[in-house]
Amino acid sequence: MSDSIVIIPTYNEKENIENIIRTVLALPKQFDILVIDDGSPDGTAAIVHGLMGTEFTNRLFIEERKGKLGLGTAYIHGFKWALERSYEYVFEMDADFSHNPDDLLRLYTACADENYDMSIGSRYCMGVNVVNWPMSRILMSYFASKYVQAITGIDIKDTTAGFVCYKRKVLETIDLDKIKFKGYAFQIEMKYTAHVLGFKIKEVSVIFVNRQLGTSKMNTTIFGEAFFGVMNLRWRKITDKIKPKQS
Repeated sequence: MSDSIVIIPTYNEKENIENIIRTVLALPKQFDILVIDDGSPDGTAAIVHGLMGTEFTNRLFIEERKGKLGLGTAYIHGFKWALERSYEYVFEMDADFSHNPDDLLRLYTACADENYDMSIGSRYCMGVNVVNWPMSRILMSYFASKYVQAITGIDIKDTTAGFVCYKRKVLETIDLDKIKFKGYAFQIEMKYTAHVLGFKIKEVSVIFVNRQLGTSKMNTTIFGEAFFGVMNLRWRKITDKIKPKQS
């Protein structure tokens, strides 16, 4: 078994799921994959089961949930699954190739070799590295991260990034049952909580490419949650509500 697990949440990703699985599992470093599928009606889960039963036994896993329960809860489910096993490095990654699988190696190196506790595939730590997004979405995402920095004081330029590597001890220390948010704000909350708890975080510059196949799950509700959620996070820090998980 690998020391690393890549968690990939899915909802209607039949166009991408087999290719992303094959690409990740072909990397020179061994990664395992856990797909968290939220009841995709397009047969995404069936594709994963087919690959599990033929080529990728003991490297590919799936957890199926009933309906769309939110990105944040999918990752929390995956984190707990990984912590029940012996994985030392746990990754977040999209299914649609907006994150380059080759960059998993760079995120891993930052934690395994450079002694960071968490590494972030950052679109904004060296300019704006986004391809094929409309300008309105780039500006919304970029200024969302600027807003988070201004409110929280956190020195992370891409706070909403969904391409992340965690060392096991980070996920063991964060009280996952107290993570509140489901969309964009989930990504901010995880980073901010890790920062408040004193973990070393590195941003690794990556190029984000908008999906070629399938449909984006982004909507304005996700941005609204992030906008108000950041103020809530800051208040929780001020009132000393962000604490390590009690063993």
